[in-house]
This record gives sequence, structure tokens and C-alpha cells, in this order.
Amino acid sequence: MTPLRPARRMLQRRDALAALLAVAASAARAGDDAELAGPLRIVVAYPPGGVSDAIARALAAELAPRLGVPVQVENRPGAGGAIALRSLARALADGRMLVLSAVTPLALDPQLRARPAADRTRSDLPPPVAPVAGVMLTPSLLVGTAAFRGRSFADLLAIARERPGGLRWATSGIATTGHLILEEVRTAGGIVVTHVPYKGGGQQLTDALAGQFELLSTNVGTLQLRYVRSGRFKALAVGAPRRVPQLPDVPTLAELGFPRANLASRFGLFAPGGTAPERLRRLNAAVDAALQQPAIREALLEAGSLPLGGSAEAFADEIARSNAQIARAWPSASRRPAN
Repeated sequence: MTPLRPARRMLQRRDALAALLAVAASAARAGDDAELAGPLRIVVAYPPGGVSDAIARALAAELAPRLGVPVQVENRPGAGGAIALRSLARALADGRMLVLSAVTPLALDPQLRARPAADRTRSDLPPPVAPVAGVMLTPSLLVGTAAFRGRSFADLLAIARERPGGLRWATSGIATTGHLILEEVRTAGGIVVTHVPYKGGGQQLTDALAGQFELLSTNVGTLQLRYVRSGRFKALAVGAPRRVPQLPDVPTLAELGFPRANLASRFGLFAPGGTAPERLRRLNAAVDAALQQPAIREALLEAGSLPLGGSAEAFADEIARSNAQIARAWPSASRRPAN
């Protein structure tokens, strides 16, 4: 019987090791559950007061009970949304930080553009950010402020040609959709205007009402529509596939002869690159369900935006198409070297 003792000891050690591994696996699962129980942050890439900020807070209220965690909203504006997305790219890929942003920075910011698949190796890091879900498609709106003496888009062109650089045109920042529209109108129209970039939509609306500049590229939204209806803004054109129902008399930029400037803003939620697919699917399902709620859909439609939703894969396809459109609108962007 003595020769069997080493084998029995070996079995006992193996059983003990298996028990330790089981405890470790259980602890790991508990750690994962603890991560899921932590608060979720939605970082809005623009200042408070805009459409994206309002929708982010409405989404947070819907997501909290669906995910079973507190959902906090904060604003981190700057560089047309790129600052928030860059911080997301450096965040821990645990699905507990999301950014609500337009897709434009993904096409124009070298730090956010993923390299072509053919150039990737196993040692490469994952793409900087991962699409979670599309949130809304928002038409662009070009308005004249109290400082603008014209009444139409044709007047804009006439005044700009008469006084090169005399019209000040505000946007939400460099490389935003509004800036792309400005550049396309400037190039195709053969005009010179003065660009006034802001960090987002809130302050530029206040300054527009005060007549600090003549022209403003903004998004169609509840406040913007109110100011148009009250006569404080003069709606000159929209960037959209078709006329906006709330502004049926305002032509699209394509109708006015500027099809390349006819750009709308597509917004969505993003997670850090490398976030686990299961976590992305869970977040996508919660966001998609929240966007189906009548209160959120009605708020978006009333503000002139189209609710999106759908799978993360469908959103990624939309981003690719939008990036191609942006690259066509601003060819130099596609030639910038990637970092």
C-alpha cells in the first residue's frame, strides 16, 4: 500500500489546485459583476444647452433602470468633439464610459482614424473607439442673425462678394459639420467669409442673438426653431436629404446649387476600442430600447432630428458612409498623415 501514497498525494494536490482555480474564477466573475454594478458615464462632446446635451440626459434617465446602474452625464467640449473622443480612446475598455458625439471627428482627426485593415498586425492596438449605437440624424441649419442685413441665401452670396471677408460666419468649431458647410459654400460660391469657430452650440446661440456675427451654422433644434419662428433668426438653408417639416419654406443647400455642402450631423454613442463584444451588445440593446420610447422619439422629432438606433454593426456601416461623404466634402482631410 505504501507505493500508492505518492499518487494519492498527487491527486490531493490536483484537487486542491482545482478548488483554488474555481475560487479564482468565481472571484473573477464577481469582479466582472462589480464592474457592471458601477456607475456609467456619458460624456457629451459639446457644451451644455445644445440638442446633444438634452438627448444625452434623456437617454441617461432611460438607461439607468435598464442597466441597473446610475448613469451620469458630463460635458467635455472642444475641437469639434475630438477632445472627448480622444479621452475615450485612452479610457479603460470596461464599457463604463461612453461618449456622445457626431461622427465627423472620426473622419477628420488623425488620432481617431483607424488604420486600414491591410496595414494592421497582431501587435497593433485596437481601434481608438468602438461604435455602440447611432442616436440621431440632425439636419444642419444656416441662419442669419440680427446683424445680417440680407433676407436670403442669395443675399448672403451677394453681400460676401461685395464685401470680401465682411461677413462673419460662426460654427461649432474647426472640422465640424458646420465648418465643412462653410468651406463648401466658400469654395463653390467663390466668396470670402470670416470663420468664427466656437467650442459648441450653447454660447454661439447666445452670441448669435446678440448679433456678434452675421451668419451661424447650427443644427435644427427646439431653440433654433423657436428663434426662427419669432423672427430673431432668418433661416437661409438647411443641410438635409429633404426639406425639414418644421421649416417647409426653407430650401436645402442642394436645392440652392450646393450639393456638396448639403450635410447633416450624425450623432452616436462610442465606447473605448477593445471593449468586450458582450459588453457592447448589452449597451447597444439598452440604447436601442431607450430610443424606442415615445418620449425620446417625440422629443427628437419635435426638435427636427431623426431617431436612429439599430445594431452597432449598422452604425459602423453608417459611419463609413458618412466618413466617405465628409472626405469628399473636404478632400484635404483624407490626405492628412495618420499618427
